Amino acid sequence: MVALQEFSAKEWVKTRSSLDGEATFLTWNVSIYSFVPNEPKKRLFKIVGMSASRCIADGEGSWQFTSRELTYYLDSNSGEILHKWENPWTGEIVNVAHVANNPVQGYFKGVFPAKVEGEISTFQFDLFPNYPNPLAGDPRFVDYSPNPYYQAAELFKLTVSTAELLNPEIVSVSQVILGWDRIGPWLPWMKMGDRPGQMIYSATGSKVKNWTELPDLLRDEISTRIPLFKDAPKSQLDVEDMTSWLYFQQNFDAYLAGERFPLPAPE
Repeated sequence: MVALQEFSAKEWVKTRSSLDGEATFLTWNVSIYSFVPNEPKKRLFKIVGMSASRCIADGEGSWQFTSRELTYYLDSNSGEILHKWENPWTGEIVNVAHVANNPVQGYFKGVFPAKVEGEISTFQFDLFPNYPNPLAGDPRFVDYSPNPYYQAAELFKLTVSTAELLNPEIVSVSQVILGWDRIGPWLPWMKMGDRPGQMIYSATGSKVKNWTELPDLLRDEISTRIPLFKDAPKSQLDVEDMTSWLYFQQNFDAYLAGERFPLPAPE
């Protein structure tokens, strides 16, 4: 029997991160497809990514959330990191701007509904971001991302053990199964301009205790080039949330120079 039940922010925090203020990690694998009117789909690339997050208690029943995210675009066949990508529509070979979003933050309070099916429970979030594109109106980005608005759909499902979720002695649910689907615009680095179409993301993932339990590719990159991502921020940072679009804007000169992304990030 399936029952929709409301849980407190406390149960959500122990699912997404941890009640004790320690950092936890989510990792995911993604296939990305093109979705263009009157065209068959193309499998463009794979993705491997991670989030290092921390929740900090802030008053009765509320938590500050802070995190850092990495995403790497991979060859759809070999699974190797892409540093250059041949655009199948234009034939141009472009530099690949992998994602290093620092920080990604929020605030958790109130109630969080989940579907309870006996031994498992599933939190579901359907988000539809729609805001002005920070690259629009700048002549430098006409060939990269000229649309006036960023619009996407993000569909999340996190499935956990009901027993762990309800156990007051557990501060962090150990087994989390992530499902993530996304419909979004062309990425700026793809240099698609105003070409019609969207991208479809289909992902699964899980929670791990430490960055050393991440997939080999992420662990190697973090240990050698971007050790900042070994941990989540210790507290919320007083800066704007980073997005792929802002990261591209801020590092456009490095992108044009062909530098390797993500750019180095020391501890």
